[in-house]
Amino acid sequence: MYDTKIEFLIRSLGIGATYRGYHYLIFGIKLCMNNEDYLLAVSKLLYPRIAKEFQATSSSVERNIRTVIKVCWERGNRLYLQEIALHPLLYKPTSSEFFDILVGHLNRENAKETDS
Repeated sequence: MYDTKIEFLIRSLGIGATYRGYHYLIFGIKLCMNNEDYLLAVSKLLYPRIAKEFQATSSSVERNIRTVIKVCWERGNRLYLQEIALHPLLYKPTSSEFFDILVGHLNRENAKETDS
């Protein structure tokens, strides 16, 4: 269930599966939704966990996630990102902010469904 919603959200932001960071982002969002501590330590906990899963290095995970954020910001659906952020984004978000925006949005959507 989560996978489809996460993929739809990421694709709605203009990020396609041709980027390695796309898959890292999906896995990272799932981790953060299950344990929000990952949002507090993106570099120390989240990147190493993603790297382990995909047999990559933490630095390559970080670089690939930065790339998909840049794609979203420069060529993707920046208006939608601004909308789901719930606050003005004057600058391209950091990786931590990006994860926080996406996880927060998905959690709000899940809460709406639960309330219905």
